[in-house]
Amino acid sequence: MMSPPYRSYVLVSLDQIARNYRSVRAAVGPGVEVMAVVKADAYGHGALEVSRTLIREGAKWLAVSSVDEGVALRCAGIAARMLVMAGFLPSEREALVEYNLTPTAHSLDDLAELDRMAQRSGHPLAFHLKIDSGMGRLGTRARPGEIVAALHALRFARMEGLMTHFASAADFTSPQTDQQVARFNACYAALREAGIAIDYAHLSSTNAIGYARTDAWYNMVRAGHALYGYVSPARGAARKQILDVQPALAWKAKILAVKDIPEGTLVGYGGTFRAPHAMRIAILAAGYADGVFHRLSNRGKVIAAGQLTPILGTVSMDLTTIDVSHAMNLEPGDAVTLLGTEGDVTLDAQQIARVAGTISYNILSSISARVRRVYV
Repeated sequence: MMSPPYRSYVLVSLDQIARNYRSVRAAVGPGVEVMAVVKADAYGHGALEVSRTLIREGAKWLAVSSVDEGVALRCAGIAARMLVMAGFLPSEREALVEYNLTPTAHSLDDLAELDRMAQRSGHPLAFHLKIDSGMGRLGTRARPGEIVAALHALRFARMEGLMTHFASAADFTSPQTDQQVARFNACYAALREAGIAIDYAHLSSTNAIGYARTDAWYNMVRAGHALYGYVSPARGAARKQILDVQPALAWKAKILAVKDIPEGTLVGYGGTFRAPHAMRIAILAAGYADGVFHRLSNRGKVIAAGQLTPILGTVSMDLTTIDVSHAMNLEPGDAVTLLGTEGDVTLDAQQIARVAGTISYNILSSISARVRRVYV
């Protein structure tokens, strides 16, 4: 394809996202619903286009982080069931009902408020209840008996799903996931014994799917990172990784200028790089405001003319300097690869994350809105 006319852009393969979704579907089997996680602008891939693709593939449920994310998709015509996972503010209550979003309750107080919301609206309100099974973040820590009493007190709202979230599903050196499963199982059993119907039970996201923690699948899983081509590396004696997924995004930046510098030239803010010999450098139209991590200064690499080449000096807000001494034919307007594959050379989000001291989720979701998305 022709190079898009943008300074910096990502190429998103919707076909690859569809293939990744089908891989998750095949792995969990027909008895398990796959909720597709499209929060954080679909991990930087573009929530609207990704949602449309997943719905065409048969996804019935989408997951977002906030009411704002859900409303934006509703206004763009997305009609699938949509779970708001990270709570809701008092000012967002009316929008939850108006836009037919499914809230997640994280406390017994949330349950009472949802019941009042349903009563005021005159419409039944289904919600999912999250329990804190050991992550220590969102979710109720109430005892099962307290949860049962609070659910029995509801008159207008109805619990549709019971959920939790794992803290370390890819870490097989820790008993934490098994402990979380046990706590969830105990709560689930207590609610069922009390006569409370649970349409959906979901604990597992990508890592628990990918490493076949089948005891934690129940009848729904939440696939996020896997849809975009990644499963986190495991620690310890992991089970076999069962997902066949590939990255769906490549990130490019155009060269703004090429210049030859003599030995001893200082490059970038603070003069943190000194040329050890005469070099040819290129200045790229992307910096930390676009998502190139500042910690990649003098540490990271990009792919230029099919070869890994280092970032020189300090990454700036809008610009990054690289060594192109190996590629004398590169000139302004040519594109280099910040993330992706050229020929036999690959630089993926996990590789970049290791150098930047972060995780691949952070790399993908940090690609800023001013980087144009191009769907291929």
